[in-house]
Amino acid sequence: MRIDGAKFVTSAAAPAQFLRPEKPMIAVCGKSNSGKSTLINLLANRKNLAKTSAAPGRTRLVNYFDFGSFLLADLPGYGYAAVSKAEKEKWGRVLDQFFARKEDIAHVFLLSDIRRDPSEDDMQMVSFLNYHIIPFTVVATKSDKLSRMKQKERLRAVASAYGLGEGNVLAVSGLTGAGKEGIIAKIDSVLAVSR
Repeated sequence: MRIDGAKFVTSAAAPAQFLRPEKPMIAVCGKSNSGKSTLINLLANRKNLAKTSAAPGRTRLVNYFDFGSFLLADLPGYGYAAVSKAEKEKWGRVLDQFFARKEDIAHVFLLSDIRRDPSEDDMQMVSFLNYHIIPFTVVATKSDKLSRMKQKERLRAVASAYGLGEGNVLAVSGLTGAGKEGIIAKIDSVLAVSR
């Protein structure tokens, strides 16, 4: 698959604004600062289609992007400590309401920093996706921060922590582009099943 001309579509703050997709939709979720915007930009071959920030918690809405053969939904990050309890609860409600329409979601990429063990929030998200039978792949981001040997070791550890097979965890670097072909191949297989 070749991705050209990916574009921002709209942002949604409430279920009434959520798009009802006419093509497969892939959601990107993860902790604040896990690299969601960076992954979207990598897939789009653009530097700033999705706004990146060094400060976590920038994405507060569901942002939709049109990638031609599929829609991509960038979800608010979870687990960011420096926001108010009310703001965290609001983000939590948006995520719950988004996933309540699971028939609209073809696949979920759950992003997790390859250098860190999954947090309690990450484990909760995996339990939620498993319980609701929503297909997902864990994307271990920031792989450029580790040697190739260390990456393999961490992929095994992350897969084990989530109770997944190693094939369900893909390493990627938004900085170098390493692992992008694995993400594209996964998207191809999701689209093939969705046709």
